[in-house]
Amino acid sequence: MPSRRSSVPEQIRLVFDAPGLIAGVDEAGRGPLAGPVVAAAVILDELHPIKGLRDSKVLSARRREALFDEIRAKALCCCIAEASVAEIDELNILHATMLAMRRAVEGLRLLPAKVLVDGNRLPVLKMPGEAIVKGDAKVAAISAASILAKVHRDRLCAELHQAWPDYGFATHKGYPTPEHLAALRLHGATPEHRRSFGPVREALQR
Repeated sequence: MPSRRSSVPEQIRLVFDAPGLIAGVDEAGRGPLAGPVVAAAVILDELHPIKGLRDSKVLSARRREALFDEIRAKALCCCIAEASVAEIDELNILHATMLAMRRAVEGLRLLPAKVLVDGNRLPVLKMPGEAIVKGDAKVAAISAASILAKVHRDRLCAELHQAWPDYGFATHKGYPTPEHLAALRLHGATPEHRRSFGPVREALQR
């Protein structure tokens, strides 16, 4: 008869020293010139597995949307949090990202025993944590968090496009594409642009 451990998902096998609930955490939106940075925290339910969890960047938009709904329905709990443009400009993008991650973990209705975070840095947490480079491709809970964060931020960018259609937020999602940089030079910065980022500063100086 197989042991109980053999059926435990990958994210729990990685942290055998911390029995209990495991939360995966990831972010979206560190590189764009506009909008908040978004983080998500997810505790998956091993009794309700979700097929097809991957790093959000390798999934199509339609597949991400479908998985977003499935994660919300099947996870034990999840939380999506943000750090605002003002916080990014005040703290810098790294510290704002850590703030959004901490908010996501603290927003979980269940307390995880350990938190697994994509990347090589950890936010300040009240429980043990581990940073895993390329964790969004290795750990199911982090993959789920990456999908929630990505879809949520893409929806925010769609709202930015409605408010400022001349900038093309629906296509470039705030990243510094030639189209976006041209719009910045032509129209200046919106209230949702990050003033601490070089291309935005340059546009304001012009």
